[in-house]
Amino acid sequence: MSGAGAMTADAASPPSPPFAAGSVRLSALVVARNEAARLPACLATLGFADEIVVVLDRTTDGSAGIARAAGALVLEGEWELEGARRNAGIAACTGDWILEVDADEQVESALAAEIRAVIAASPHGWHTVRLDNYIGTRLVRHGWAGSFGTSAKPVLFRRGAKRWRDQRVHPGLERQGSEGPRLARGALAHYVDRDISDMLRRLDRYSSAKAADLLASGDIGSLAGNLRRCVTRGWKSYVSRKGYREGGWGVLLAFCTAAFPLLSYLKARLEPEKHRPLQVRPGTATSAGMPDADPPP
Repeated sequence: MSGAGAMTADAASPPSPPFAAGSVRLSALVVARNEAARLPACLATLGFADEIVVVLDRTTDGSAGIARAAGALVLEGEWELEGARRNAGIAACTGDWILEVDADEQVESALAAEIRAVIAASPHGWHTVRLDNYIGTRLVRHGWAGSFGTSAKPVLFRRGAKRWRDQRVHPGLERQGSEGPRLARGALAHYVDRDISDMLRRLDRYSSAKAADLLASGDIGSLAGNLRRCVTRGWKSYVSRKGYREGGWGVLLAFCTAAFPLLSYLKARLEPEKHRPLQVRPGTATSAGMPDADPPP
């Protein structure tokens, strides 16, 4: 697997909740790095799953102990690429269906109930789930677009129906089977940024990782092309996705959405020595171009 380094996993699967024999099994997958502050709240909402798998990438805090105390199977290792570490987690899951969440997300009870009902009868390969995105305590429903945020994700899928591509930030997806209806009840509560400064730091991290992807691809694009993307993405966020309904928060979100592709290009073009991916030796990993985990709230 490209980008994977040394890796260890717990020897046994965690105990499963007492669902009826022969019922469809659900795995909840959490991929994290140094998320001890947010992991407990996330894991506390996953008790409806038959197993919990937690992938920890280069983690040095108490996340592993927190995950094991919650009954999770813990996979620890080093991955250069986001897609590779997410695929490692998917491979470790044993359920018929997988729910993929991040450490800064929490499953609402209505969504949990609908997930159990859907996987018991769905003939499809995957389903999209709504996200309620929070900046601090502010719920921002409109304006999420491009690579800076989304209001829905295909996080519920059959085992074998979803694979991430080998990229550092927002990797693409390869999916099999048909898309089912979007789940209508409840949402993933996503505590994406703590405040404006946190949002701007995320823009910096994401654009650095994207610059590394551009340099690795050998085609960073052009200034003219990325200026056009800057305009079209800002318009999509503020107008098409109705960011204007969020007042000043919508302006801020449109700014970050528009700046992301242009800033990524400029980093790759003007500072390639800072963002060019390093060669990875077998059994090791490098953090060059990788966004660090969000600091605790």
